[in-house]
Amino acid sequence: MEQPPFANPPSVINCIVYARDGVHRDVPLAEISELLARDADSFAWIGLYEPDDAVLERLQDEFGLHDLAIEDAHKAHQRPKIEAYGHSLFVVASTAQVVAQKIAYGETHLFFGPRYLVTVRHGASLSYAAARARLEREPELLALGPSFGLYAVLDAIVDNYVPIVDEFKSTLPALEQDIVSESFDRSTVIRLYDLKRELTYMQVNVAPMQDVLSQLVRSSSPLIPEEVRLYLRDVLDHSLRINQTIEVLRDMLGTALTVNQALVTQAQGEVVKRLAGWAALLAAPTLIASWYGMNFANMPELHGRWSYPALVGVVALVVLGLYRYLRKVRWL
Repeated sequence: MEQPPFANPPSVINCIVYARDGVHRDVPLAEISELLARDADSFAWIGLYEPDDAVLERLQDEFGLHDLAIEDAHKAHQRPKIEAYGHSLFVVASTAQVVAQKIAYGETHLFFGPRYLVTVRHGASLSYAAARARLEREPELLALGPSFGLYAVLDAIVDNYVPIVDEFKSTLPALEQDIVSESFDRSTVIRLYDLKRELTYMQVNVAPMQDVLSQLVRSSSPLIPEEVRLYLRDVLDHSLRINQTIEVLRDMLGTALTVNQALVTQAQGEVVKRLAGWAALLAAPTLIASWYGMNFANMPELHGRWSYPALVGVVALVVLGLYRYLRKVRWL
């Protein structure tokens, strides 16, 4: 069925105009200018997911977005950052989501101005419907304008890191028990390496968010009221704690790998010691018996009646003494 001419493209997840009194409505992209012109206190929040060039160019014309910011939003694969373009800000944030028991990463690009907030999601990223719903439930927050929408999105991104980090925290104790067990399990080492690799990738994505949030908190831009900076400071605090937790977990995993290697080396050393001990016990009678393989005529022991029993007794005493000594030094 053909879509009506006012329908938004599939990449437009939501297009909402908010009034400062809490009233909001979904609108087509074509009506944004008209609705914003009617109410000077209103602002628009447009949510996009992997939009095509036509949608981004339309929004660029609508809000006067900078060419460099649009280029970044086209390409994605950007590091977390914040850029100021005239009376607008462009923010790139890294997102994370568990997909098929693996952590997948994506990006959210935010275009933020006095009358608009445009979120562009790429890759693995959860919807910001909950952030919008929170804003809509509290009209006093809407009075802060699109800056509070910016906070709500960044807060949702950082909060999505928490269950992923908690999953790592819950997995590590079980692995530590496997490490100190007497039996060597190759899968435990592989799992430790996989976890450390995942944490490293996560830290690469999470750590730069601290710089972005710090710049927003310290920003002198009139786009961010002092009331919103308090909320952003709270998000920064959460980001710092998450990054510190990741650092601790990475250190613990590194220590666990080192301990595992040391235990494996120690176990191998014990095996070598035992083999060497048994080899020594076999070497003593072999050395004594080898003397009688020599072709010498003058070997008085050959003619003695008790020579053979005496030799067996000597060999037994030597082996017993060596065995007791090796047991004492814990080589057997």
